[in-house]
Amino acid sequence: MMTDEYYMMLALKEARKAYDDGEVPIGALVVLDDKIISRGHNQVERLNDPTAHAEIIALTSAFNFLGSKYLPNATIYITLEPCLMCAGALFWSKISRVVFGASDVKNGYCKYVIPVPAIESAGIGPWPFHPKTELTRGILEDECAMLIKEFFLSKR
Repeated sequence: MMTDEYYMMLALKEARKAYDDGEVPIGALVVLDDKIISRGHNQVERLNDPTAHAEIIALTSAFNFLGSKYLPNATIYITLEPCLMCAGALFWSKISRVVFGASDVKNGYCKYVIPVPAIESAGIGPWPFHPKTELTRGILEDECAMLIKEFFLSKR
């Protein structure tokens, strides 16, 4: 059985592909039963499509591979905190686990999911993922954050 760190290193390889293509360097991969079933990296510029995020590409590939629209036993590894759009896609996928590296204070889902004490005390939210989805954050956080920082420094 491989570790979260191992799979995040592979997600970082996907992010480097995006970096080399001039895309914001975010990578993702979907793992099922310790087997990588899909990979993705940002292709927003290449496809001229603001929805072509690493997570969306990896999810679509996983759905096609399995012939299913749900991933209840899979884990997705993402180098950066998902945006709200990707969190929504992850919700609908019913994925078992979401693991991400670096937080994204500017565009991550946490910016838009506002804690409401009355709702939280009722056990309802705020939670952008499926109720059965587990979340792990901060895996290889420094490495993931550094790649993003290097990318934007190179653009200035």
